Amino acid sequence: MTHDVTNQSPPFENVNLFTSDLALMEAVEREGGAAERERLTRFGALTGSPAAFERGRLANENAPKLRAFDAKGYRRDFVEFTPAYHECMALSMAEGLHCNSWNHIASGAPIAKGSNVVRAAGSYMATQMESGHCCPITMTNASIATLIQEPALAQVWLPKVLSRNYDKTFRPVAQKSAATIGMGMTEKQGGTDVRANTTRAEPVGGGGRAGEYLITGHKWFMSAPMCDAFLILAQAPSGLSCFLLPRFLPDGSVNAMRLQRLKDKLGNRSNASAEVEFVGAHAWLIGEEGRGVPTIIEMVTYTRLDCAVASAGLMRLCLANAIHHCRHRAVFGTQLADQPLMRHLLADLALDVEAATALAFRLARAFDFPDDPLETAWRRIMTPVTKYWNCKIAPALAYEAMECLGGNGYVEESLLARAYRELPVNAIWEGSGNVMCLDVLRVLLREPDAAEAVFNYFEDAVSSEPRLAAQLDWVRQFLHRPRDIEANARSFVEGLALLAAGCILNTGAPPYVADAFIGSRLGGRWRNTYGACLEKVDSKAIIDRAWPP
Repeated sequence: MTHDVTNQSPPFENVNLFTSDLALMEAVEREGGAAERERLTRFGALTGSPAAFERGRLANENAPKLRAFDAKGYRRDFVEFTPAYHECMALSMAEGLHCNSWNHIASGAPIAKGSNVVRAAGSYMATQMESGHCCPITMTNASIATLIQEPALAQVWLPKVLSRNYDKTFRPVAQKSAATIGMGMTEKQGGTDVRANTTRAEPVGGGGRAGEYLITGHKWFMSAPMCDAFLILAQAPSGLSCFLLPRFLPDGSVNAMRLQRLKDKLGNRSNASAEVEFVGAHAWLIGEEGRGVPTIIEMVTYTRLDCAVASAGLMRLCLANAIHHCRHRAVFGTQLADQPLMRHLLADLALDVEAATALAFRLARAFDFPDDPLETAWRRIMTPVTKYWNCKIAPALAYEAMECLGGNGYVEESLLARAYRELPVNAIWEGSGNVMCLDVLRVLLREPDAAEAVFNYFEDAVSSEPRLAAQLDWVRQFLHRPRDIEANARSFVEGLALLAAGCILNTGAPPYVADAFIGSRLGGRWRNTYGACLEKVDSKAIIDRAWPP
């Protein structure tokens, strides 16, 4: 060695991803999950350990492989994963991230308050450990909302789905200790427009509710093809319908689901996504023929919540890494974190991370109160709003955090390179930005009672803050401009997200955070980069809150 190396930040590891995150802990407590603080503390230590981050690295460097045939040439259609991926799955399923907000289903009791908030906190941390495995975890959890609409199928599948085991074996569900469920909706010719699907469903015998159908067609994106069953959409005689398609049939034979290839994705590389053809595959109807979209939309709503939570979690990981590095790195004789320009930048990043976290957990709370009119309205309107804003701002924030590390952030050894590639998928999956905006407008225009419930909530929340009151007035006025509302829907939805985040922070965060967020985001100055619009804020206090020294 020719010289001593100094001025490098220590590895980012041995971090408790719960107790080191004040905004997360306060959001969990504020939204009803305080009773599980000890459990989340234990999970935070597991997901922030050196072993956890190493698992994430290995799972992404060793991508899944398709084994379409066995040694004798018979169809196998099996996806092979590295052991690190299975370890991530086992950890998250033991924590119940695939099901613990549905524990009440087995007993028939009401949902335990805080269940979705606590599950969201676990997901927020698990995605920082490794994001790709969260896809089947998310879909399994979300599938329950659709499965319970068909009691005959739920009776067979729910005991396996609610199990805390992880069973990676490729065999019929009756022989397994647990099951995961994926989803296939998009096709080549339609994408988001699932009503353009051409996959056919032909009834076997009489068909009807929970009846058997033969599925012929394709899916351009089949998420998590190693799952034990899938919820899919196909054209039945009476129109687009929802089906449960298992990997194995009741007689133990493999269903006719032919995996064509695995997608070579920008990020999300530890998780498999496939192109698939159905050649007379057997599936069972959920709900009524012709009601496929309303039947599966509950599953989609839960996955959108997870997209918002995961984006907030990955933004948090990027921010913590940036502050950690800047506190240990000196440039021109001064620690980076103490230099005014860097301090402003880090504080600006921290404001968006705290706002995204606040929005995600306020939304999770709405899922814990299915019978409350305000929470139902919040869930209907703010699910697409929160998904839109959290997922849209995340890639830019990750890039800025990466730049704080310089070259160290741009190499694959850095956690930030993987996070940066990962983040765009949350905006694209389960409805792109434009789709989210149109969903918001659809609810506001078609469900005036829901809109009024949410706006009345804002009226009460903005009474003590004139800048928030002005933002609410702008939002209300926008709705009275029907001729250009669709073309400008992105501006409107972003404004609604900023209003909601400002309201939550105004009562739930320290004044120096709330005032800095409201003043910089609603102050009227347009910004194109982070660190450009903060004035007269306590940037050191904001940074110390985001990553306690």
